[in-house]
Amino acid sequence: MLTPEQIQRFTRTGHLTVEGVFPPDRMELAIEVAHRWGEEFLGKINEDQRHWYLEGKSSEVGRLRKMDNPVYHQEVFRDLACDPRLVEMVEQLIGRGVRVFFSQVFFKPPEGGGPKPIHQDNYYFGPDQRDAMVTAWIALDEATVENGCLFYGDGSNAEPILEHTAPPDQPFNLHVPGEIAARYAMTPAPVRQGGVSFHHGHTLHQSSSNTSRKFRRAAALHFLRNDARLVNPRLDFDPSLEVVVGEASGEPRV
Repeated sequence: MLTPEQIQRFTRTGHLTVEGVFPPDRMELAIEVAHRWGEEFLGKINEDQRHWYLEGKSSEVGRLRKMDNPVYHQEVFRDLACDPRLVEMVEQLIGRGVRVFFSQVFFKPPEGGGPKPIHQDNYYFGPDQRDAMVTAWIALDEATVENGCLFYGDGSNAEPILEHTAPPDQPFNLHVPGEIAARYAMTPAPVRQGGVSFHHGHTLHQSSSNTSRKFRRAAALHFLRNDARLVNPRLDFDPSLEVVVGEASGEPRV
């Protein structure tokens, strides 16, 4: 599915955007399911979860920041993760035999969806092999500079894991300190609805606030090769929620 030139670009820059992977109707269905799931979640949310999942103090589904593990909990997202075209591209980037060990839906609501500072996914996840993880960021809506598309530090996949910090009241918001982040130029990566933006686990990336009147919903699927393990994660990840989507000669995990 990926050309040699695309793979070389990913290796050089640490990220790659591929347009037209999924048709609009599959994205609209995923959005519908995500909002229905969000409404159900808000009906039973507790105070600790409000702090983790909501933008501000509103309890409306439009203020949800994210939902975790949609690939495990929702069939429509599991179907996206298992789509042969997507799996083939992932395996071209990190090798045969992969699983989704964690996934997220980001809502990024209009005129208020907050930014995500510069960070590296491998800092969050702590895999035992630096090249065994890739994130497939699926644009459920068109992602633009105005509504908060991703920005990448070209070539930062060659960097080591950098120091990260987080505000005391936002332990989930691990990021590279500003004085370190200022060393890296960040390039916007807009993507149309149904496109996928892939990035290496060491690649510096961020998103800005949504200043538009439109949602910027996306699904981030974090793929790990089946022979790799998370050995130093900074947050808790439940291995029982992993979903194997491609098996290789190594022992697959269910």
